[in-house]
Parts: sequence; structure tokens; C-alpha cells
Amino acid sequence: MTNLNKTEEKQAEKSHILVVDDDTRICDLVSRFLHEHDFIVLTAEDVAQAEDMLVHFEFDALVVDVMMPGKTGTEFVQDLRARAQEIPVLLLTALGEAEDRISGLESGADDYLSKPFEPMELVLRLRAILRRTQKPQRDRVLYKIGVWQFDIKHDELKNGQDVLDLTSMEASLLRALAESCGEVVSRDDIAQRSGLSTGGRTIDVQVTRLRRKIEEDTKAPRFLQTVRGKGYLLRAEKV
Repeated sequence: MTNLNKTEEKQAEKSHILVVDDDTRICDLVSRFLHEHDFIVLTAEDVAQAEDMLVHFEFDALVVDVMMPGKTGTEFVQDLRARAQEIPVLLLTALGEAEDRISGLESGADDYLSKPFEPMELVLRLRAILRRTQKPQRDRVLYKIGVWQFDIKHDELKNGQDVLDLTSMEASLLRALAESCGEVVSRDDIAQRSGLSTGGRTIDVQVTRLRRKIEEDTKAPRFLQTVRGKGYLLRAEKV
């Protein structure tokens, strides 16, 4: 193998990240630091430029600022999910209120980081997201949840010909609950099994998102139930 081919192979193994932020200083800082930690990084100054780059390049994850002129980072994530693009997204936000963080997670983002932040924390959070979103080879196992079947190999909910792709966080949560279907699973156990954070109501937000997909009435859930003071219970059957 030539040195060039070895270099190309090594580059292909690195994760490709798109940083979207209208603050060039932040973009430069993040790009340099991620590059030093073996990521390949491209940048976009707004959502329009990011959308154009997504047409021409493939990325393993996006780092997106929330507050940008024009379309916000949260709206960008909502549009991606509406188009069934499940690329992992980490939101950067200067907003510290819990409601703003929850709004970001509800939009379909995989994680958030408040400004100012330590660059190394960004690296660690990205690595955690990428570990969570890598789809290892798993045996095909199906769980019946009402009219839906959860395909654990492909992270899909199926109802006949209808197929719903799950975000990485939704799939991680559903796998964690499916492993103990019919039993109450505490938030700490869910976090340990799925890699999700127990802070900032992350797990609660993902439960809400999942209920919108599997329940007919989210106010009276039949399959994904809250057990007050103990955790969550998934009523499902292994097929």
C-alpha cells in the first residue's frame, strides 16, 4: 500500500463534522480544537450554507449554534428531522434557561452545550454522540408495541408499510426500555444503558418524543408509562 493510500485510509476513519455558527471566532476555535483531536471539520456561517453543504458532503455529526440570523439552529434541526435526516446534532446555545434547552432537545437535537464551554467538553460530548449513533451489527430482534414493531437492528418503528426512523437518542432510550419490557426502569439505569444524560430533563424529553410516535393518546399512554418516583415502564412483547 502506498503512503498516499495509507493517508486516505486514515482520513476515511476520522469523523467528519460540520460546524454551523455565524461567529467566525467560535468556528475557528472549534475547528482547530476538533482537528487537533482527529476530526475532519468544515464550517458554515448560516443555515443556508449548511444546507447546501449537506447536499454535497456527508457528515457524521453537526455542531450547530442556536441563535443565528435567518433560520435558527433549532428550526434547522426541526427541518432535518421533518425530512427524515437523522444525522446527529449537538446544539450550541448561549441561552441558559431550562425551557430553551428542552426546546432544543424537542426539536430532535442529540445534545446541547451552553456557551461559554470548555473545548474538551465539546470533544467528549461529540465522541459520546458518535458512539451512541454508530450502529453495531446486532441480531434482528423485534418488539411489538401496540400497532408498531420496534426493529432493534435498524432502529425503526414499523407498522406494515409505514416506517418511522428514530433519532439516536430515541432509539437508545427505546432499546434500554425494551431490554426490560414489562419492568420499571429507573432514570439512572436508563442513562447507564443508553448513554443519555440524567440532567436537564433529557430522558423526559425523549420519552415525550417517543410517546408522540407510539401512543394514540399521549396524555393517557398505554405503552410507555411513567411510574411516579421510580422511572418508566415499556409495555411490549418480544416477537
